[in-house]
Amino acid sequence: MKHYILFVLSACYILSACSSSEYIPHEGDLLFQVSETSPMSEAITESTAQHDSIKYDHVAIFTLHDGMPSVIEASTTHGVRRTSWADFVTSSPLVDGRPGVVVMRVHENPKLIQQAVSRAETHLGEPYDWSYLPDNGKTYCSELIYESYVDAEGKPLFRAKPMNFRNAKGEIPLFWAELFQKLGEPIPEGVLGTNPNEMSKDSILIEAYSYF
Repeated sequence: MKHYILFVLSACYILSACSSSEYIPHEGDLLFQVSETSPMSEAITESTAQHDSIKYDHVAIFTLHDGMPSVIEASTTHGVRRTSWADFVTSSPLVDGRPGVVVMRVHENPKLIQQAVSRAETHLGEPYDWSYLPDNGKTYCSELIYESYVDAEGKPLFRAKPMNFRNAKGEIPLFWAELFQKLGEPIPEGVLGTNPNEMSKDSILIEAYSYF
């Protein structure tokens, strides 16, 4: 009963913050955030988004934690962490005054979804993966989803593809060039990986709700 009351109170706060809908995501739903204005976001969307499409530069997982709506995400500033749903929504870029968040749902059974959430929780505390490489003890946002959503045999539900860091002109944006120069690492062009834009188009997802 206590958890239910906390959930309702939190939901009311969120609805006030969103001022756009009564919709609350389901356990394990994926939350795609539209691109904000920053050098990193522009570099991501230049390399991964199609012209005239909605551009996403972040994805996270919705869950209930101790009865409270929350989000598990790989944040560039904090690494893999748990964030309150209200904070996630209110910090999202705005589209026509509404949160730029689209909720998508995986076509799978509830047990698999709960296992995905539990698997995501094992990554809590890991640093953000600025190298965008697999299996290095660090995690970027769509990599968290890729690693968490697997089938009964442990095979990822989402497809990894050779990564592209070039824009439509075939050039490496300055952000990427400076980042990997600072890291002292080669740009992982062609290494298998994921990104929010490609992931949002995967056939295993359906759009459950858009806040804008």
